[in-house]
Amino acid sequence: MAVLYGGLSPEREISLKSGLAVAGALRRRGFDVIEIDVDRNLPAALMDVQPDCVFVALHGPMGEDGTVQGLLEVLGIPYTGSGVLGSALAMDKLRSKLIFSATGIPTPEWTVVHPEENALPSFSSPWVVKPSGSGSSIGVSIVSTAEELKKAVRRAAAFSHEIIVEKYCGTKELTVAVLEGEALGVLEIHPKKGFYNFDAKYTAGATEYLIPPRVSQKIQRMAMKVAEQVFNALALAGAARIDMRADDSNVYVLEANTIPGMTETSLLPKIAAHAGMDFDTLCEVMVRKARTHVRV
Repeated sequence: MAVLYGGLSPEREISLKSGLAVAGALRRRGFDVIEIDVDRNLPAALMDVQPDCVFVALHGPMGEDGTVQGLLEVLGIPYTGSGVLGSALAMDKLRSKLIFSATGIPTPEWTVVHPEENALPSFSSPWVVKPSGSGSSIGVSIVSTAEELKKAVRRAAAFSHEIIVEKYCGTKELTVAVLEGEALGVLEIHPKKGFYNFDAKYTAGATEYLIPPRVSQKIQRMAMKVAEQVFNALALAGAARIDMRADDSNVYVLEANTIPGMTETSLLPKIAAHAGMDFDTLCEVMVRKARTHVRV
């Protein structure tokens, strides 16, 4: 089998770490693993290797957004995670928001803005500004004034032509791991400074990860139920991580990650470990559930 990692997105370095960790886990489980650092020669590499299965450990555009999944469908190679549709929908935060709104999934109030516009959102600040098609909190800002908003929108526009501004809500940041449609558990993310941006995610010691989270059992049950609803609404498969914020009475879905970080200290593996599934087992289960999603 093959592990795809690296890739062409701004999240390349994180993907390399995920892929190496997964390859190591699968080798310990007895798999014959070939590592492929993805570039534009991927079709030829796959034709040369002819793997019987692919573990997709790519993060961000041109890997997590349905493009690689489409290639694997054409080649008839089973692969881990969501199919073309689910991958594309989850990567596109705007389309995800539209689906959340249409299906009654709670999500913060939001609007779409353009860099040349000066109008303020109809809802009060603080505002979270994010590019529609990026991950790892790249291009994300939290702002409170009109001037800050203008700068944040221009910054986000470097990563997407569609910019979402949503209301900053909730007092706790949570994430739920979902495997094959079943929520495994809830983890609380507590940055020691500021918000959970790229540095807070990938700087050692910058963030605390709490299992169980410091929210009520009621909120935990609600978070897990809503995460499963998101998984189904976006047509996801395999393993995913659903990010949300919570207050004392509600949860608010932010986004879904179809290829979350996959090192032993990443969030989905942390939650799986707390549920009794070690990292090597998690990787093996994901491979055993690999499939093609093409409709013929």
